[in-house]
Amino acid sequence: MALIRPRLNDYHGLLFTQHEVDFAIPFLDEDIPLYVDPFLLWKSPLQQDNGLHQEVVRSFNKLGQLYVSGEEDKARKILVSLSECNEIGLGNSGTRKGRPIGEKTAEEILKLYRDVPQINKQGLQHFEIIQLFVENISRDRISDFTASILKSHLIDATIQHSRKYKIPLQRITLSVFDTKKIDNVNEEVFVPINPETGEPILLIPKRWLKHIPFINYDDYFETYLIKNIEKEFSNRLNRPEIIEFNRNNYGMIEAYLANKLRLAASCENDPLFSQIPISSAKKRVKHILGLPTGKTDNADREYEDGMTQTMATLLYPHLDFAQEQSRTDSGVQIRDLIFYNNRSYDFLDEILNKFDSRQLVVELKNVKSIEREHINQLNRYLKDQFGKFGIIFTRNRPSRAIYQNTIDLWSGQRTCILIMDDTDLSMMSDVYESKQRHPIDIIKKKFIEFQRACPG
Repeated sequence: MALIRPRLNDYHGLLFTQHEVDFAIPFLDEDIPLYVDPFLLWKSPLQQDNGLHQEVVRSFNKLGQLYVSGEEDKARKILVSLSECNEIGLGNSGTRKGRPIGEKTAEEILKLYRDVPQINKQGLQHFEIIQLFVENISRDRISDFTASILKSHLIDATIQHSRKYKIPLQRITLSVFDTKKIDNVNEEVFVPINPETGEPILLIPKRWLKHIPFINYDDYFETYLIKNIEKEFSNRLNRPEIIEFNRNNYGMIEAYLANKLRLAASCENDPLFSQIPISSAKKRVKHILGLPTGKTDNADREYEDGMTQTMATLLYPHLDFAQEQSRTDSGVQIRDLIFYNNRSYDFLDEILNKFDSRQLVVELKNVKSIEREHINQLNRYLKDQFGKFGIIFTRNRPSRAIYQNTIDLWSGQRTCILIMDDTDLSMMSDVYESKQRHPIDIIKKKFIEFQRACPG
């Protein structure tokens, strides 16, 4: 069965959700759109993280010293090799494959240790500031440099997590940066393997991840630099000019960095998924319930958009949201929500065992009444890849004839299609607000009622 946005644990049928584990569960065919931010290691309350930050900075500075001491070629080649860390699967690639920097960019970075007196004398305390001196260096490169330098630590942590959660390991040769030798060495290690590509996978702590590093070029430009030198450039600021200005005015960078250090308490990791606050969810559900049925004034689009965000929140953490997607059936555009079934709840375990539903599909229908063809559309889709369990969220309770149609579908094909309506959505919202039960219990209740109505 082909999965939508398959993850490592889904492939192996492992029973844990993203909420339960300390690492980011990797996708098999694309990157996670987050990045390792070394500043999070620096400000972490964990001494281990602080030590790892020192290791990253010390290693980066030693590469600079290597370059200044006359071993330019060696320093360039090592830096190029550290600029891409495909094993962690972070960034925006749709294939988990990225390209390293070129030797020209590596040269520009390493020249800072020779050409900028302050860096030559004291090195870098937060190497992320190279974004302010070199073009084509941004969050993806900072993330990969950090992960590459810490690869030995990540291997150890990955093995530990894998043993704890029963993730299969395979023996493979990896190029690992030796922070003592300041060079890459090949090591035989046991790590998880991407079953689709055969490439190694390393697990990254969630606490290290941000969408944008705390120290970054845009923040420097928008919140600090432009306030000080806009007049000097007569409103014609561009990146090459700013980079040249920074190299000749290192005091500006030091002042910006000092300001960021004062704001360190505001630097927090970005979660892989954030639930809507209770008050916002309540307002959103109220808006959804007040929409007219059909397509009047784009009500169908508002319903689908609102339901996407609301359902992802209400069903978390028992169901991790995979993605929303559109499909066409008999010329009709249909909006679906796809969830990973990690069997984190007794009801979900039953869904997998009875219906082979490794992922759950929720179809959205902003119609006055559900028709037989709506049931058939979802049934055809389920046959393709989603086992034999699906949910339709619509506005009103189905007629007796339509409900009987779902019973007949069970009797003939052992397929279960639940029809949820505005009343169910309202109950899920109330449960989410009260926190006395889980919103997924409302779906479980509907499933139990359906089972009781089915013959035999």
